[in-house]
Amino acid sequence: MRTAIFAPPLREVPVDPDADQARRWLQDELSKAEYQDAQPGFMERAVARILEFLEELLSGIQGVGAPAGILLLALGALVILVLAILVVRPRLNARKSPAGLFDETGADQDASFHRSLSEEAAGAGDWDTALTERLRAILRTAEERVILEPRPGRTAHEAGAALSAVFPAAAKEILWLSRRFDEIRYGGSRAAEADVRRTAELDAGLLRAQPAGAGAAALPSLAVPK
Repeated sequence: MRTAIFAPPLREVPVDPDADQARRWLQDELSKAEYQDAQPGFMERAVARILEFLEELLSGIQGVGAPAGILLLALGALVILVLAILVVRPRLNARKSPAGLFDETGADQDASFHRSLSEEAAGAGDWDTALTERLRAILRTAEERVILEPRPGRTAHEAGAALSAVFPAAAKEILWLSRRFDEIRYGGSRAAEADVRRTAELDAGLLRAQPAGAGAAALPSLAVPK
């Protein structure tokens, strides 16, 4: 997501705005959600202080002959640029950082709990929840079978890498599921019924399989819905 940088409207705007018009533009810009969300409880005070500072600075340099509105706009654009770089962008990027698979559901739930949630969600047509809960069930099952060591904060990407290493015959499907999890939880994508059927088949296949190096048969073939 790109941070919006202030620019005055291009149409129906005075070529030479006065100080009041410029101040209104700055207030409108700094009231946008990008800035308000970046510092909850702080931005309202910061905006007022920025405008006070600009007015004081402007009063000291008006004598050089430049129109007050243009000077205020130039200074305001510089301040907003600094805010965007130092405050807004880091916070927006932090929001996109994937959380651990169980951070939102609690680490004490067993695989059957997450599998039941997945099936209930699928029955209700909630494909997003059905898919994400199925991956949680798959990872929890691997931990309960002592195939993977439980590790707090493990992300979907990390779970996919670990599971695909111990179930190499299903690596393609496991990595696909871990990517779909992130796309749905953090990328705004939506799961489809076919995705949920595919994850359920993967889960069933992994339940029948033995991990690599255990001296057991390879993972049964997993059909991918067309």
